[in-house]
Amino acid sequence: MSLTVTLAVLASALLHASWNALVKTGADRLMMMGWIAAATGLVALPFLFVTPVPPLDVWKILCLSFALHAGYKLFLVQGYHYGDFGQVYPLSRGLAPAIVTIVGALWLGEILPTLAFVGVGLIALGIVSLAFRRTNGAGLPNDPRALAYAFGTSLFIAAYTLNDGLGGRIAESPHVYVIWLFAGDGLIFFLIVLWRRGRAFLKPQRAMAYGFAGGVMSVAAYWLVIWAMTLAPLGPVAALRETSVVFAALISGLILKEGLGPRAVAAALVVAAGVILLKV
Repeated sequence: MSLTVTLAVLASALLHASWNALVKTGADRLMMMGWIAAATGLVALPFLFVTPVPPLDVWKILCLSFALHAGYKLFLVQGYHYGDFGQVYPLSRGLAPAIVTIVGALWLGEILPTLAFVGVGLIALGIVSLAFRRTNGAGLPNDPRALAYAFGTSLFIAAYTLNDGLGGRIAESPHVYVIWLFAGDGLIFFLIVLWRRGRAFLKPQRAMAYGFAGGVMSVAAYWLVIWAMTLAPLGPVAALRETSVVFAALISGLILKEGLGPRAVAAALVVAAGVILLKV
């Protein structure tokens, strides 16, 4: 991988961790997530005019994906409500690829290399360490609901990863699928938040500005990886992208001041190492 591609993938990882941190720090996390979703939808909107309409079989997959992405966002918001960013982010991001790997091995008959089993073991070790922290960054007892929502988030991530992988394969091109996914997902989640928050959601506020910034970060993070995968092997790009867990640990400790301590930081690094091994 060239230096340019490496820096692009690292930038993608940092952007992904950063927009998640914006959600965590929002006064109303649901509204923040709503504006992030709206921004991603608006970015995709102009491309709809030059993008073919998917056939019915792709729409079936898209509709399922809209539901899975909405569930993912709702669970992630709740996870950040009950737990530290430095705990919820590594758990949700680290568990998902492990779940996809295990499903692929048990249900789809995929043959896994030895490194994949090592990766799953490292993820399990790191997650156990993160899950059984006695206190959060504020020194209060950990809320078990944070772990439950982080686990639920990871299930949604794993489900939409498998579903979107199928959709990208049977669509005219992966880009066609992604553009319709971004547009539909953005609109649907915007309407969900509007239903939950009413007119307060539409009033000018900091969440609107930060949400749009987060939406741009989200789209940029995705397209940087897509661009990198056109110039470098998929495995190393996907593995390097998982350094977002490391960036999340740094953001948690240095910016959010969650006081994770060396054990939690080490656990996040172990999770990141495990995910990288899964994708090498």
